[in-house]
Amino acid sequence: MKIASLETFCTEFVGFVRVRTDEGAEGWGQVSTYNADITVLIVHRQIAPWALGADALDIDSLVDLIPEREHKFPGSYLRRAIAGLDTALWDLRGKLEGKSVCELLGGTPRPIRVYASSMKRDITPEDEAERLVRLRDEFGYDAFKFRVASECGHDVDEWPGRSEAIVPAVRKALGDDATLLVDANSGYSPDRAIEIGRMLEDNGVRHFEEPCPYWELDQTRQVTDALDLDVTGGEQDCDLTIWRRMVDMRAVDVVQPDVCYLGGLTRTLRVAKMAADASLPCTPHCANLSMVTLFTMHLMGAIPNAGSYVEFSIEGPDYYPWQDGLFRQSPFAIADGKVTIPDGPGWGVEIDPGWLAEAQHQISELD
Repeated sequence: MKIASLETFCTEFVGFVRVRTDEGAEGWGQVSTYNADITVLIVHRQIAPWALGADALDIDSLVDLIPEREHKFPGSYLRRAIAGLDTALWDLRGKLEGKSVCELLGGTPRPIRVYASSMKRDITPEDEAERLVRLRDEFGYDAFKFRVASECGHDVDEWPGRSEAIVPAVRKALGDDATLLVDANSGYSPDRAIEIGRMLEDNGVRHFEEPCPYWELDQTRQVTDALDLDVTGGEQDCDLTIWRRMVDMRAVDVVQPDVCYLGGLTRTLRVAKMAADASLPCTPHCANLSMVTLFTMHLMGAIPNAGSYVEFSIEGPDYYPWQDGLFRQSPFAIADGKVTIPDGPGWGVEIDPGWLAEAQHQISELD
């Protein structure tokens, strides 16, 4: 069964990929969000030449071949484009076998716990605490992540004292039973991260994400070694060599690959296996309600070292106006703080035809 065509449907923010075979089978995937219109150009120029005519069911070989053939382009955009092909092929395989991707991986579709993930830094501690309480009461969340530091902030907070104020404010509002996580987005030097980390520990925070510049693994390891709470990271990393180093040196306590940033499900499974072999849990990054959260749900329903929860963005149209209307029926309903892995074939969702009709369309076909 050969890949006969690759189609993309995109806006600036979201890009879906449809793979069709010479036997008429098809599958849907997604390139990484953000600058998706740039990424789909790479799909057609640097992915399609190697994918068209290839065996549609030999995903591993194809995912390895493309970076070798495009070895002069080792960076993020190529991986973001490979993710579209890879995830579409997993969907195709699931539809051929009549199984969800979760089942293909050996898992069982079921409700799984999520943590309510805030993306905002311009929100006051009081307002953040208030909205997390409101969401807890409405949807049953019992785990919450919010932002500290300033993104790549060089020890300068979003405004003076915000981090020190928001942590106790959220803890007080949600009570002792809530699981709290924070994300620093590369905001601190090791000394400042350790200082903040002590404050986090005093407030019962369990997860300290990306405390130092993510590319400085030695800095992150200093923080990991100094603190008792879980230091986590890896969302930005798309190079498997860096991942091996990160795991081998135990720079973090929990690995957080992003299925779309890393280059698809196949490569993410390899990172999860590295982590499992080192007895490290895997709690992937999935910070919006495009297909990346769906991919992560299927993954987390199957891997043996899945962390305690799946990231679930709480931001709506005011923050992500582009994530509405993507699916004919949303797969992201929350009940009792859990989301249910779809049990339909492949990813178990259908892209909304109206969205596709309005998107920019391109196709590459086998001669």
